[in-house]
Parts: sequence; structure tokens; C-alpha cells
Amino acid sequence: MKPVKMESLEELDSASGESASRVADRKWPDEPGARLEREVALWRSPKMLEVGEIIRRAAGVDVTVLICGETGTGKDLVARTIHHLSSRRGKPFVKVNCAAMPRDLLESELFGHERGAFTGAHRQKIGKFEAADGGTIFLDEIGDLHPALQAKLLHVLQDGEFSRVGGKSTLKVDVRVIAATNQDLDRAVAAGRFREDLYYRINVIQILVPPLRERTEEIPCLINYFIERHSRLFGRNGFEVPPDVMEVLIKHNYPGNVREVENLVKRMIVLGDPSFASSALSVRKLDTAALTARRAASLTPSLKDVARQAARSAEREAIAKVLEDTRWNRVKAAKLLRISYRALLYKIKDVGLDRPGADHQHPS
Repeated sequence: MKPVKMESLEELDSASGESASRVADRKWPDEPGARLEREVALWRSPKMLEVGEIIRRAAGVDVTVLICGETGTGKDLVARTIHHLSSRRGKPFVKVNCAAMPRDLLESELFGHERGAFTGAHRQKIGKFEAADGGTIFLDEIGDLHPALQAKLLHVLQDGEFSRVGGKSTLKVDVRVIAATNQDLDRAVAAGRFREDLYYRINVIQILVPPLRERTEEIPCLINYFIERHSRLFGRNGFEVPPDVMEVLIKHNYPGNVREVENLVKRMIVLGDPSFASSALSVRKLDTAALTARRAASLTPSLKDVARQAARSAEREAIAKVLEDTRWNRVKAAKLLRISYRALLYKIKDVGLDRPGADHQHPS
């Protein structure tokens, strides 16, 4: 499987024998396009090379794409790469986080509003769909989209038409939609939280971005890339990580995926302390171990609990047998068990043997 090819990545493809670490250590310019290409060049695992191949094919066909994966895996990078490789690359790429704002504000953000449409609407506003005309709109966290907006989005996807909030005229746009989610939309559809028709409309091509734990061979390259990038951005040129710290960084599990790698490296550089990473990860491992121990302790009953449960079970069996022998004559059962009638009534209820509809008998 070949890596994703971009026009300016021909040099990388011809140098396929070059190590990933040397590629990561190159001095690339920091323009958005160059940064995008460099980050895509870090994809070296079989799973990400497969993702790259799907991206290449999806970019050539103007259909909606749904990107799935855990938080921090790089869904944003996948969306931008599709746009960069498509015929729309010279047009706008507009990102909207559907989980970042309330429904009313999000509707205005997506579709715009007319002056006076609501309190505070002092002038007309162009929405993201209008801003993305001719290009691509990236709807991140689409699983959090309000049901009312799901209906409006479906209409836009079907006809390319919508109205601004408070507007009477219909606008038409030519926009490619790419959506992303870290949720299981199949379950959301089954639970009624997400429209089934919208799901099928956005799920023409689905790309699953694997978590970093399934592509660990990329971790050293990512670390080197983020060290080089952020040491330059924060004016810490020459920042180096000792081999023992690098070993700790490489072996870490990274539940937060690529974003966690970047944030950890960023904090390390800002603090100017390479040993910060290993100490922070060590503390985190201790906290995780302590949490695991507490959970295990809460799940493991104490000896007193075991004895109490065994005694309760034995009581229940004894009471049930006597009640059955006496045909639920509680007066006789209490005498046979050598307890008071009132105590037997309490025990029957406590162990869950109270029979609905049974006649209550009182001692004579």
C-alpha cells in the first residue's frame, strides 16, 4: 500500500526508503499546506496507509464522507487531506464544531441570519454554508447535532438549499460535506437520537481512523515531529529529550491518542524540562494503579459481607421451607421457627418472600 500522494509529496514518495524519523526531522515551512503534507507523511502504519488509500479515492469523488474514530486520533487531519486532494482545494475549507455551542447559536452559525431575526441580530450574518460555497464544510462532532438542525441539514444535503434564520428567500450553495464523530451513530440511530435518513445521507463513504495504540510504530515519528515543531514555535530551538525520557514517551499508552502526544510534548517544551514527561507519566501510572486497586476493592466483598450474605441466604431458605410446609400459615411458621409473629413478618419482607395476596393471620 502506497502512502497518500499529494503534489508536493512526490519527493517523499521517491524517497520511500528513507526512515520515518528522518522525514520527521526535515525543516519544512509552517504554511498550512506544508504542515498538512508533513503530518500526512508521518502515516507509516499499515492501518493508516489503508486510511490514506481510502482518502485518495474519496477525494476524487464529490460525495459526503463520514469520519469515525476516538477523540484525538486525527479526524480533522483526514478531513483537510480529503479537501486538499480534491478538485475543491482552491476553495474554502470551513470547519464547524457541532458540540461547541447551543442549538440556536449553531443554527445561525451554520445558515446565517437576517437583521432583526432575534434579539441581538443587529445586522445580517453570512453562515458557514454560504462561506464554504464551492468548497468543503467539515461538521465535527455531528453526533451532537440537535434533532431540529438534523432535519435542516438533511434538506441542505438533498437540495443544496436553505434559508437564513429569519429569512424568507431560499439560498442555494455548492458545498461538499465531510462529517466526523467519536460516537457510535448506529446506536444513536437505534436510540432515536440521530435521524436514520441523515445517517445514510452522510455515510456514503466511511473512514475509520484507528487509535494510536493500534499504530504504535508512528509514536517515535510523532514525538520527533512535535518536538521540532513546537520548539521552533515557542522559541526553544535546540530543545532535546534525553534517551531515557524518549523511551518512556514511546512506551506510553496514550489514551488521548495523537492529541495527547502533542500536548505532552508541548508542556515539556514550554516548561523547558525534558524530565517533566517521564515524571508526569509515572504519576499518572501510579494514579491509574491506585484507581484500579480502589475499583477492585469496591468490587471485592469483605469477609463480613460474605458472612452476612450467606446468613441471609440460609435464613431465606429456612423461612421459605417452613412457610411452604405450613401452607403459609405465618402463626404456625413463627412457632416452628421459634420467633415472634411480628419478627417473622419482618423477615419475610426482608428476604423478599412476602407473597402478594396472601391472607395476613394474627396470633390468637
